Amino acid sequence: MKLMSGTSNEPLSQAIADYLDAPLTAVEITRFADGEIFVRIDENVRGEDVFIIQSTSCPANDHLMELLICIDALQRASARRITAVIPYFGYARQDRKTGGRTPISAKLVANLVSKAGADRVLTIDLHAGQIQGFFDIPTDNLFATKVMEDDIRRNYNMDDLMVVSPDVGGVVRARALAKLLDVDIAIVDKRRPKAGVSEVMNIIGDVKGRTCILFDDMCDSGGTLCNAAAALLSEGATSVSAYVTHGVLSNDAQARIAKSALSEMVITDSIQEAPDATQTEKLRHLSVAPLLGEAIRRISNDESVSKLFD
Repeated sequence: MKLMSGTSNEPLSQAIADYLDAPLTAVEITRFADGEIFVRIDENVRGEDVFIIQSTSCPANDHLMELLICIDALQRASARRITAVIPYFGYARQDRKTGGRTPISAKLVANLVSKAGADRVLTIDLHAGQIQGFFDIPTDNLFATKVMEDDIRRNYNMDDLMVVSPDVGGVVRARALAKLLDVDIAIVDKRRPKAGVSEVMNIIGDVKGRTCILFDDMCDSGGTLCNAAAALLSEGATSVSAYVTHGVLSNDAQARIAKSALSEMVITDSIQEAPDATQTEKLRHLSVAPLLGEAIRRISNDESVSKLFD
């Protein structure tokens, strides 16, 4: 087994390598003056089981193209099996036609990864479950729910806890966490007048006197979670925190979170924080390196990955 890292999230790649006690494969990734990406693998991978770790986070197109070129380089270097480890799968929000003459970009990206030469895909918390079926190669979709559960049990009192889905579409995800914690669930009924903007309409469930945990797969602008937190407090919740797998946190999201009613937001390291991002004490990180590392070990040894969630 060999581990190879793209440039999108090198700290996570190193943490996975440390968990597996395996070095990262030497690779040179540079860019020409016009932005073209060049990849050269500096050690022999012929006949090897190679895992290339690359989130397709911002800048999404650059990191996606880098992943495709790395896969092509591995294929031409005669790697026996290539697994694309994509902790955060970009374009996942475009998983269906939302109107006339619009694309299904998630399917297009799945096709690109397959056609580039990947033999299988490993990812975490796809935005929509059906995206797993967009791939024509084996795809393992891991869940960060267990990582979240362990942290919540360490930091919160279970007696008055309630898990809240920030929208109707996330009910299945929130229910899974609530079942693990054995607590009640509430739902925020929202509408989205345009992309990136959300308005809370109703709170489904009695949140009065409860400590609320908003649970979502990603946070982009932060508007949905911040608005939901304010609505929950207005309905009598004692405090509101958020647990999110993918901290996209574009533009001024961190500043919005800092000014919000949220007590804290906990995100995983599936996306590397931008070096120029505005810092806030309300943001806390959890690592998914052990989860990914164990899945990689099991795939390499042809063991069950689903047993991670039994």
